[in-house]
Amino acid sequence: MSNTDTCAGNTHAGSGWSGGLLTRIPFSVYQDEAVYRSELQRVFEGPVWNFLGLEAELPETGSFKSTFIGAMPVIVSRDADGEIYAFENRCVHRGALICLEDSGKVRDFQCVYHAWTYDLQGNLKGVAFKDGVNGQGGMPESFCMESHGPRKLRTATLCGLVFGSLSDEVPPLEEYLGEEIVSRIERVLGKPVEIIGSFTQALPNNWKLYMENVKDSYHASLLHMFFTTFRLNRLNQRGGIIVSESGGHHVSWSAIDKEALKKADVKADAAYSEQGIRAEHEGYRLADASMLDGADEFGDGVTLQILSVFPGFVLQQIQNSLAVRQVLPRGTAATELNWTYLGYADDTPQMRRVRLKQGNLIGPAGFVSMEDGAVGGFVQRGIVTASGEQAIVEMGGEGTESQETRATETSVRGFWKIYRELMGV
Repeated sequence: MSNTDTCAGNTHAGSGWSGGLLTRIPFSVYQDEAVYRSELQRVFEGPVWNFLGLEAELPETGSFKSTFIGAMPVIVSRDADGEIYAFENRCVHRGALICLEDSGKVRDFQCVYHAWTYDLQGNLKGVAFKDGVNGQGGMPESFCMESHGPRKLRTATLCGLVFGSLSDEVPPLEEYLGEEIVSRIERVLGKPVEIIGSFTQALPNNWKLYMENVKDSYHASLLHMFFTTFRLNRLNQRGGIIVSESGGHHVSWSAIDKEALKKADVKADAAYSEQGIRAEHEGYRLADASMLDGADEFGDGVTLQILSVFPGFVLQQIQNSLAVRQVLPRGTAATELNWTYLGYADDTPQMRRVRLKQGNLIGPAGFVSMEDGAVGGFVQRGIVTASGEQAIVEMGGEGTESQETRATETSVRGFWKIYRELMGV
């Protein structure tokens, strides 16, 4: 039988990409080991800014954290000059990790294997028994410590976020993001924050499936029953999608007009039921309805803003729940998702309680985002024998422009636009 749709122009191209189209994604891109290895080098270690952490995690001289750029282990630290530095977590001697801890405070870093020592900027400062013992052994006189060291990253900060890059070609961070994305980051992170919780979630799917899901506002009120049941997010609500010029970064936002919502309930419910969609769970109520009580902190009525920065950063505002997410590849079918919950330093005790309650909306067991932790795995399992087929990403057209609707996949196509440029496909 022919593997051709009945509609003209929808012929499958088999394996590989369909020319310059951004509406067809080969499933092999989520499965191929060679593709994954190339991504680590061309994307994560390429001309991009990777999220490394928060300035709040590095409050004083000697503060450090361990993280990753793609698969590369990285140390991020604050030196006595107040600046933040990042360098590869790899001893230049034999390749062991320099730092084994996740975070802490140190004067310097010393490799546990042979005690080679590095300062807070990643400079090699000491070699154990460099001059030998009793006049024998040691390093040759020609060995120059200043000529040896782990790879160092460019670092940049914005609103307390710390980014790093191995590329000399990537433009300055704010230029990389663009004005609209910067303004939306400033909207949420315009004043000092405190970390109020963190955890790591293991996902059974390729990292790109999670990033697509983040950018896919079309699924939100279809997959997440909590959104529709409690009328927090429906596609007919006011909202839209902002896509950066590069395509790589996006903002999805929506707002609840409570008065309009009361009038539109019947129409909205009908719109979903006409599609045969499981729009809500009838009769479900929250035992503690105060979890959804909150405040319009930003004065714009926006109750949900999801922002992403290519390749693996997410900033969320869901009601009054604020968090950042770091997406790290762990193989063709495994992803590490690091969540960090935030509050403002000037939160009242009442507002802090609101944020902690609403923190139950997100995470692996979150009322909203529980399904996101599973659906990527459903895709990974569904395509296991379909490497020659393609996904269809055509909602809202074929381009990557910003749109005043969330019934679109424009920001998903934006992801593939920058991805294909970096990968040369």
